Amino acid sequence: MYYSSGISRQLLGILLALLGAAFAWGGWQLLQLDGSAYYVATGVALLFTALCLFVMPALGAWLFGAIVWATLGWSLWEVGMDGWALVPRLTLLAVLALVFLLPGTLRTAGAGAASWAALSGLASLVVVGGAFALADWQGEELPSATVQPAPAADAGEWRVWGRNAAGDRFSPLQQIDNSNVHQLELAWRYDSDVPPLASFGAHSFEPTPLAANGYLYLCVDRNVVVALDPETGKERWRHDPDINLDGVFVTTCRGVSYYEAPPGTSKCPRRLIYGTADGRLLAVNADDGSACTSFGDNGAADMRLGMGRIPPGALSVTSPPAIVNGVAVVGQFVNDYLSFFDAPAGVIRGYDALSGELRWAWDAGYPVPRGLPEEGDSYTLDTPNAWSVFSADPERGLVFIPTGNSPPDYYGVERSAAALKYSSSIVALDAATGAVRWSFQTVHHDLWDYDVASQPVAVDIYQDGQPLPALIVPTKRGETFLLDRRDGTPIDPVVEKPVPQGGLPGEPISPTQPYTTGFPSLAGEHLTETDMWGMTALDQLWCRVRFRQLRYEGDFNPPSTDTTLNYPGAAGGSNWGSVSVDLDRGIMVASSLHMAETGQMITHEEAAALDLAGSKDTLLYPQERVPYAFKRKVFLSPLGAPCQRPPYGRISAFAIGSRELLWSKPLGTAEHSGPWGIETRLPITMGVPNAGGAITTGGGLVFIGAAQDRRLRALDIGNGRELWSARLPAVGAATPMTYTAPSGRQFVVIAAGGHPGIPGPSAAAVLAYALPR
Repeated sequence: MYYSSGISRQLLGILLALLGAAFAWGGWQLLQLDGSAYYVATGVALLFTALCLFVMPALGAWLFGAIVWATLGWSLWEVGMDGWALVPRLTLLAVLALVFLLPGTLRTAGAGAASWAALSGLASLVVVGGAFALADWQGEELPSATVQPAPAADAGEWRVWGRNAAGDRFSPLQQIDNSNVHQLELAWRYDSDVPPLASFGAHSFEPTPLAANGYLYLCVDRNVVVALDPETGKERWRHDPDINLDGVFVTTCRGVSYYEAPPGTSKCPRRLIYGTADGRLLAVNADDGSACTSFGDNGAADMRLGMGRIPPGALSVTSPPAIVNGVAVVGQFVNDYLSFFDAPAGVIRGYDALSGELRWAWDAGYPVPRGLPEEGDSYTLDTPNAWSVFSADPERGLVFIPTGNSPPDYYGVERSAAALKYSSSIVALDAATGAVRWSFQTVHHDLWDYDVASQPVAVDIYQDGQPLPALIVPTKRGETFLLDRRDGTPIDPVVEKPVPQGGLPGEPISPTQPYTTGFPSLAGEHLTETDMWGMTALDQLWCRVRFRQLRYEGDFNPPSTDTTLNYPGAAGGSNWGSVSVDLDRGIMVASSLHMAETGQMITHEEAAALDLAGSKDTLLYPQERVPYAFKRKVFLSPLGAPCQRPPYGRISAFAIGSRELLWSKPLGTAEHSGPWGIETRLPITMGVPNAGGAITTGGGLVFIGAAQDRRLRALDIGNGRELWSARLPAVGAATPMTYTAPSGRQFVVIAAGGHPGIPGPSAAAVLAYALPR
């Protein structure tokens, strides 16, 4: 009865009328902003089609089929066979076209017209499915990596955070290779029972364990350090530093540093040195977890000395120190989230690894290295800090410091000369004296929070058959600079390109920014309206309109009272996971994040009125004592989906010698992604947000966690093909590592704790994988 009366056709007509009105209204707005004319034209056509379905059903069916076929052609013209880009353009109309197969619609519109309309929908869905299938098929063309003989003398340890002082994150181990990695199984799991910081609300668990001295060493929440059995994962000892949590903002600990004292040292000949969230540098006996009482004051050096008046919790150490020729070089995290204008000094200090005595301090506002300031004096306040991991060239006595900004991040009118010179740079210090050997700036007058978060990587490259000591510098911008690590001279020429101007009154914006002519950008091309995305055609239209409304002129849109679009966002590009270099094959592997965000300067009154309780996509930088606060927001649609099309995370491989891109793949599936945080459970490769780094091995493999879909993956370094994966209890927002246990068995280990910037559960688990016995 209902079908014979054509109620399905009438409901379809109502839906098309509503959709047509939305398309016409939004499309008109888009057209006024010099955007695509497709939406307004389609909106008008849908309104006419809706009318026809009520008075001339057959004509309405023919028209709707024509609209869907035209949309298919327009979509392929705009984005080609990109499955995720086709989804919002095609699926809504395609599904509505299938309504013509319902008996009531088929009967009243006529078999020929209804079949034409339904066929258009089926064709669109086939094209979408074919695009996804084609994307999977295209990745299998490159050759697999060849496993090469391993160095016979390698002990299979992982003694430094980046495996060595250079930070290359390459292990020559090859017991696990691309022929047997699919057999990996969980060997053991360790779950920390240390509670997270209550105010943080989740675990802050991003360590890369060390394998040395017959143990695995790592730090967990609250800067507690544990030693695990490398065969079983059982805890052998722990050291609790009992940190003062007053005002502490973050207790992230990415790792500890292992140091073996010179022969003849009787007290703590093997020790772990690491910093805490309450501003101390500790030394712990690596054999039993007791404090090394000969270090500093009963096992601790007070890093708060000489810092002047600092708010509680404003200084913490989040990354392990670099130990170079007996000197522990350490920086600290400065709380730029709250943007205190009178922020602590970003001083870098070198401590004697045996005694804990301060050897030197590099104060960017001071002309020469200094010691502890006299009473009543302090290191220069509000200078660039360095919170990430350092690397070193022990042979040349150099330590490489990746610096950040001096707060506030987004307002630089009153920055000092030291801040202008050393912000967002690599600074090479003499590890023995703290003297500056050279510096290279990756962003001039940084107003985008583009601090150098990645550990620089020291490698030797060959030019004209001769080794050249190089330093790879990945950045949040996606630029990867290649420098001569002896003097900081760019090996690949760096050019200065003009960037957008304007912004706030009095802000001295740099007219140009540096770009490398070597490695291709990890960020890719500038965004366009075509790149705008959504879960449906409607929120995609909203994103296209919003994109046209924002100020976006490519890179480096200066902060202003207008809303600007920034891409890459402040999280990267490349973040603290950095890159890994396969030394056998001369291949650099880099994970990257691709998320746009918006920013706007607002008054402090507007900032006080904001209610951001529960918001996970908006951050407020108070920027006290300057005229404006800053509101930073991930660029999302009304459905909570990113406004730019996938992928949002990639993993790529480059030839070091030629800087050529060898392959690049989306990293992660849509399984744990979806609108409003609702997981789709679709195991389709998407390229999802990621935090963490990769390692490479002599077995021709890349291991990486990092991605939102909560998996540890093994990829063939030759072609990027995924060979194995394992489900993790939380995002593995850490860099994995690998080692050989005393039994001779190779293990691959990752810490899975989750990440506050990536949706998903929190945990504090360490998981180890190995081949079956």
